[in-house]
Amino acid sequence: MSAMAFAGKKGDRVRMVFMPNDPDPIPAGTEGTVIDVQHIDWGHDKFSQVVMEWDNGRTLSCVCPPDFLEIISPAQ
Repeated sequence: MSAMAFAGKKGDRVRMVFMPNDPDPIPAGTEGTVIDVQHIDWGHDKFSQVVMEWDNGRTLSCVCPPDFLEIISPAQ
């Protein structure tokens, strides 16, 4: 995973490391499955929007950066 964007793909299992800007963040350590990834390049701004299904039942998407996800099991 790069510092600029999320390097994962649909079906990867991930763990939340931190979500600094959300008023009701996904707690660190929560695991889930990537549903979709969209990479956005606005010239000097590069980020990924990661659509998630979290194991705790939430479906909150991530924006990386500033959110940071750890890939724990790549999709097969």
